[in-house]
Amino acid sequence: MTPIRRVHGGPDGGPPLRWDFSVNANATGPCPAALAAVRSADRCRYPDPAYTALRRALGRFHGVPAERVVVGGSASELILRISLCARRRGVRQAWWPTAAYGDYAHAAGVAGLQRTDTLAAAGLAWLCEPASPTGRNESALERLDAAHAWRVLDAAYEPLRLSGAPSLAAAQRSRLWQLCTPNKALGLTGVRAAYALAPVGAADEVQALEAAAPSWVLGAEGVALLTAWTTPVVQRWLADSLPTLREWKRLQQDWLQARGWQHLPGDTPFLCVQPPGPLDLPALRRHGIGLRDAASLGMPGWYRMAVLAPPALQALDQALDRALAPPAGHAVRGACA
Repeated sequence: MTPIRRVHGGPDGGPPLRWDFSVNANATGPCPAALAAVRSADRCRYPDPAYTALRRALGRFHGVPAERVVVGGSASELILRISLCARRRGVRQAWWPTAAYGDYAHAAGVAGLQRTDTLAAAGLAWLCEPASPTGRNESALERLDAAHAWRVLDAAYEPLRLSGAPSLAAAQRSRLWQLCTPNKALGLTGVRAAYALAPVGAADEVQALEAAAPSWVLGAEGVALLTAWTTPVVQRWLADSLPTLREWKRLQQDWLQARGWQHLPGDTPFLCVQPPGPLDLPALRRHGIGLRDAASLGMPGWYRMAVLAPPALQALDQALDRALAPPAGHAVRGACA
């Protein structure tokens, strides 16, 4: 299978974005305590290659043995490593939702895994909750058979959940691989660091993943970020940020309705939106605004829009008058609180 070209939001090689609606990071960030930890990281020495203290801290944070913690350079690095390990251990088919992060498909292509539309037939299955791009709970979890070795729940956006509740209880999640990416919740996406929690009884798979990792897969800044993630001060900051994000999301939903945009319900500080007319992304980009076309996420005709502070919404409101051609008779300007 030919690897699929990866498409992401954020930087695109042009001038810096002034208002970036294309990236799902906590817009109230960066978290001051986490940023301070990253800035004070010891860059003059190698990290512990086994990440012993970090894995213990993450294990205590989640209430699991350190032996179930696998650290990675990023979520994308772990997605690729898991796919390659699954293939080497005999998996031939993979499943992921139709609307999903493109790196699942890319990693399957690199690993030589074939896409299957039947979840039960897949040796490797990727699920994300809350899901990207929709921000909803993942309905496929209701029919997931966790008896297979490679069932992965991408929990990147669970710390940013603004409403609803997880589909699975802790005991059910312990039967799955869980992929955790704190940099989004902390507003520090430039620091590449992630980890996975292995299911109970997956020691062989953990060993295979560890063996497939390069030496020092995580640098000093990544260690500092993940260590800070486990501290009470950082978790308090995150909890305190959620009411602000809820209010900004309410304002953004009101703005979308006033502008005549459709938006899907979801539980996260990002939305799937559809404008009332053709949208000129290059024109928005020239105004320093980034918006994510959701076609690469399996939803052509839709855009994924991060929830940002009111000034960003005001800038988008002004730029759209030149970048969006509304249908005849439709009001051009919307209310922007």
